[in-house]
Amino acid sequence: MFIDKVTIHIKAGNGGNGCVAFHREKYVAEGGPSGGDGGNGGNIVFAIDEGTNTLLDFRYRRKFAAQNGGDGMPEKFHGKNGEDLTILVPPGTVIRDAVSGQVIKDMSECEPFVCLKGGRGGWGNKHFATPTRQIPRFAKPGIKGEEMDVTLELKMLADVGLVGFPTVGKSSLLSVISSAKPKIANYHFTTLQPQLGVVRTGEGKGFVCADIPGLIEGAADGAGLGHDFLRHVDRCRLLVHVVDVSGAEGRDPVDDIQKINAELAQYSPELASRPQIFAFNKIDSCDREAVDLAALEAYVKDELGCEFHYISAVTKEGVDALIWRVSELLAELPPLTIYEPEYVPAAAMPEIEGDREITVRNVNGDYEVEGEWLLNLIASINFDDRESVGYFQRILKNSGVIDAMVAKGCEDGDTVRIYEIEFDFIR
Repeated sequence: MFIDKVTIHIKAGNGGNGCVAFHREKYVAEGGPSGGDGGNGGNIVFAIDEGTNTLLDFRYRRKFAAQNGGDGMPEKFHGKNGEDLTILVPPGTVIRDAVSGQVIKDMSECEPFVCLKGGRGGWGNKHFATPTRQIPRFAKPGIKGEEMDVTLELKMLADVGLVGFPTVGKSSLLSVISSAKPKIANYHFTTLQPQLGVVRTGEGKGFVCADIPGLIEGAADGAGLGHDFLRHVDRCRLLVHVVDVSGAEGRDPVDDIQKINAELAQYSPELASRPQIFAFNKIDSCDREAVDLAALEAYVKDELGCEFHYISAVTKEGVDALIWRVSELLAELPPLTIYEPEYVPAAAMPEIEGDREITVRNVNGDYEVEGEWLLNLIASINFDDRESVGYFQRILKNSGVIDAMVAKGCEDGDTVRIYEIEFDFIR
């Protein structure tokens, strides 16, 4: 089964919590705080799996999570860092944000890519000791790892794409010019998935050729198989347009060319503007009374301004000349398209005033305060310790939470709720 597009959920590991501990040893008075830091969470890493050309491995597994960092331990022992999770994808896979569709990374190179970073481990209480606070009974929690939905879209890395109607001989041509062994039969949609083949042109040179199946009229709108596989010619630097000139099926070659080019243009105008070279196949069985070759040549040469070659994939007539010409044209064309990243992670954006945004609501005389950053703050506070509570109050004041509540009408003695924490307001 060929799968070339799938949406998965990925999550980096959470950071471990810092530890609250105090050194205890015989003959050592007032050993002091010794809580260790939490370990960092594991990253989500994408890497290329050479030799694969399908996303079949993601058919049944759609959720991937890296390992969480270990909690800090007494005696200043650091928690274990979470292991990275490496997700293997075929070469040419484009990673997109599932919501916006923006490109995150084009996996056309061999370097592993860190897509999501694990959360940092929280500080142990050893970091909070000061001359005036010698017994800190609080530590910081670990930060949550990033998570998101991403779409994996496979766009094959091929220099040349074979396009044309079914049964025009694309698979036969690919089997002749490369070592690929596609299924070949005389009925429509014999080829059900894109096929890749490496074409050797001598002296260590060559190019990658892709047979794109299922192009018919209406393919760009979802008819046939073309809608699913047109993405695989997005990267192709040159299109070899294979046309059946035998007249065996009673079709007009000029009409076939117009319909295929119309589908390419509807799918992507940029794709339709790629250089084309025409391969007039099945010349060995051409019915010259049924097919007007002169009109076909005039249309391709004069109206489209393209080259054409008469070939026969069965007898190999003209195939070598076509391959050498394709190789010459590729040498003049720019390299394969690599999609530039478009998506900017929130963590990479510069800090703005909204980083500590809060919402204050008056609910039947009580005041409710919400803000994502407050959850991490609450998790770091030991509300049984006076110094820790004092630290909590200073943060609320310095971050503008107190002023925001006063602006909403909060007065001394009113009840304030910050998630699960409830207290009486005293300014």
